[in-house]
Amino acid sequence: MIIYIYSVENIEQYLEALIFASEQSIRLEELQYCLQSVFNEDFSVDIINKSINAIQAKYADKRFAIELLKIGNGYQFLTKKEYHLAINQLQLQRSKKKLSQAAIETLAIIAYRQPITKVEIEQIRGVNCDYTVQRLLEKELISIAGKSETVGKPILYATSTLFMDYFGINNISELPQIKDMINETATIGNQVE
Repeated sequence: MIIYIYSVENIEQYLEALIFASEQSIRLEELQYCLQSVFNEDFSVDIINKSINAIQAKYADKRFAIELLKIGNGYQFLTKKEYHLAINQLQLQRSKKKLSQAAIETLAIIAYRQPITKVEIEQIRGVNCDYTVQRLLEKELISIAGKSETVGKPILYATSTLFMDYFGINNISELPQIKDMINETATIGNQVE
């Protein structure tokens, strides 16, 4: 049997390892559970928060290219903004994994109208969305949010926590408002006075 000994610095290292190893943002409760399982001892939220604050202060140093951020009600290591241009080049190289235009449109509809059925998505887009919805489910950017109370009880779709990680937001209210994206000076056709 291995006996784990810990100190405040050691807890920080364990938290760093857990956050780093997590593919998505990791919630405070998950961190607490993992520490309690490893050390067989209760860890207060205050101790974990203090350790997280210390880790955030450590990575705020300019020597580090990454920082610890709270995203989607969890914590995740991300590159600092000044390195985004270099990261963007990497993403361009890997663009074959990029979302298609149809997937982006479908994802936007789901994000702004959630929970929403596939039929409602298809009514907005004007095309069949079976394949696109399936791909978004596979990429875990959307999830099944239940069933509608309408006839036939169709499946309702909503964005997932991975969606929030992917777009770097904490909740849906941080999405740009549609009114902010509309150019009021743009018009179609001739204006009548």
